[in-house]
Amino acid sequence: MTLTISGTSYLEELLETEHTKRPFDPFDPLDVLWQYPSRLGKGQCRIIQLREGLQIMIGNIQFHDDLITRVTEREHGLEFTFLLSGTGELRSTHEERFTTAGAGHYFAGQYFFCGSGTAPQELTEWSAKQYYHVVNIEINSELFCSFTGDPFGELQLSLKHLIRQTTQEYYARAGTITYAMQIPLRQILQCPYQGLNKRLYLESKVLELMALVIEQELEIRNSNENAHSLKPDVADRIYRARELLLQRLDNPPTLMELAQQVELNSRTLKEGFRQVFGKPAFSYLHDYRLEQARQLLEAKEMKVTEVANAVGFGHSYFAKPLARNLV
Repeated sequence: MTLTISGTSYLEELLETEHTKRPFDPFDPLDVLWQYPSRLGKGQCRIIQLREGLQIMIGNIQFHDDLITRVTEREHGLEFTFLLSGTGELRSTHEERFTTAGAGHYFAGQYFFCGSGTAPQELTEWSAKQYYHVVNIEINSELFCSFTGDPFGELQLSLKHLIRQTTQEYYARAGTITYAMQIPLRQILQCPYQGLNKRLYLESKVLELMALVIEQELEIRNSNENAHSLKPDVADRIYRARELLLQRLDNPPTLMELAQQVELNSRTLKEGFRQVFGKPAFSYLHDYRLEQARQLLEAKEMKVTEVANAVGFGHSYFAKPLARNLV
């Protein structure tokens, strides 16, 4: 059975459960836990208001039936959403005006980054067979600019596209949750503090996550400049190839397999990857692994051998040289 519901009705269902909310942290009235509407599914949503214009939502939900939500064109703010489990689909229903940049299938291990502006009419499909675990961060434009802009709050040119007027479609992009992102996500979920210390701790982790996403955003914008001479569909397939490559750090596909998956010939993929990202695909993968390893080691939460396995390096290749460097 599939249940179809409007965005307005969905919101009304959520608001009807307000009587079920209770403090999650007895020392913080702005940290509350909501029961998900029992008519739609089971689970909980924790909402933490860190400051005016900045909040975290942690959701753990399973739907009773397949669910389709229809939302109308609306004003949209800056959001960082990290999907830790579950799969679904998002698509636009208003193609003549907008083409939703974030549309498509989504799956566990992805994040979704949305700027401010107007979101089009959309359909989101959720499966009753899935358990959804998500961390969502909302930040208003002014606060975002105060963190990422110059002393006057002005964003650098390469980030201007993130703040748009309500007459413009919002910017949206999906990406892969990296190992570096997994660390602050885990720390948010396992925060050991209460009260003021908790709020300071969580805000620092939110800013760390934002910095990692913005770092990728700047890298992508720089890569886009190098991709202008490629046909748009070829450039899109090369970006998809990178996503596939980074999803399999421990067992990456061969160049031929990767080319088949993105429906390019191996030569086009090889030359295009170097043009867009400045280096061959597997040099890019090697450097990415090393950077992820560096960040994991700096976090001091994993042993050297565990880090080596996490990023796809064998112990004999990776662990001993790193161990010597850490002495």
